[in-house]
Amino acid sequence: MNAMKAATHIEPREPAYAWGQRVIALDDLVNDGSYPERPEDALLAARGSVGEIVNVGHAQELNEPVYLVQFDGCVVGCLEIELVPAPHGLLPETEEGA
Repeated sequence: MNAMKAATHIEPREPAYAWGQRVIALDDLVNDGSYPERPEDALLAARGSVGEIVNVGHAQELNEPVYLVQFDGCVVGCLEIELVPAPHGLLPETEEGA
């Protein structure tokens, strides 16, 4: 029985992105019901929107990292397939010196 239990244990997959990293939405991100004050399927972040990762979690059932990304106006839960890293220099890293 212990061998069977060990065989079903899968190590969590390491995230490709890190906290504070800027990313771009590859598709329109819509409300899946996570925002009850907004209509279901309401646009949360448009394709091409730049956001910043504010937290990284793990979806056990998918064995995939889940990213909380701050886009203008809201924080959206995203999978890696919905994001791409923002190119360095796309936006200023800080407001200083502007």
